[in-house]
Amino acid sequence: MAEDLALDLEELRQLRSIAKRPRIVSLINSEIHTLEKLSKEEGPAPVPTPAKVSSTPALNYITLGSFSWDQDNEKVKIYISLEGVVQDKMEAEFKQWSFDVKFHDVQGKNYRFTIPRLNQEIVPEKSKVLVKPTRVVIMLFKASKGNWLDLQYKEDKLKPNLDKERDPMAGIMDLMKNMYEEGDDEMKRTIAKAWTDARSGKTADPLKGYP
Repeated sequence: MAEDLALDLEELRQLRSIAKRPRIVSLINSEIHTLEKLSKEEGPAPVPTPAKVSSTPALNYITLGSFSWDQDNEKVKIYISLEGVVQDKMEAEFKQWSFDVKFHDVQGKNYRFTIPRLNQEIVPEKSKVLVKPTRVVIMLFKASKGNWLDLQYKEDKLKPNLDKERDPMAGIMDLMKNMYEEGDDEMKRTIAKAWTDARSGKTADPLKGYP
């Protein structure tokens, strides 16, 4: 309300500055007087305050890459050598296939240890972090009992095995290609014939008949 009165007064004063006829000037002065009286009763218009912007800087973390681990049938334990960790200044987020642990203000520094993709699924609700005087132990409870071949999921190591399962003849075909490229004309003719027979189904062994 007070802000509206201030705007009305400003506009009326502008009109008064351009008015020429005495009657119009008198009417404007009368209205200005009325609004000035109302404005005093309302009090000064509140000055809008700018929204506060958080000035908290983003935290920088040192990635912890050195650790050891062992396991039993039900859980995995990860050992990290880190002295001075305070339980209340630690954040841990566990998910089914990953986890992220942050250690704040450890001798003036922030540390972080995370595995974005575990080798097997865990139970987030049961997993936890134990703080010791000179180290930290991360306990991951397995969703399924058994032995983990590795802590982290490594897709590249599984692809060759899967390819061989899909095509058991892949190794023989590769061998034939190498022999064809490196052989003489007689060898190339023999391999080409065996290759053609294998593709047409005349023989199950592409090297059959090769001397």
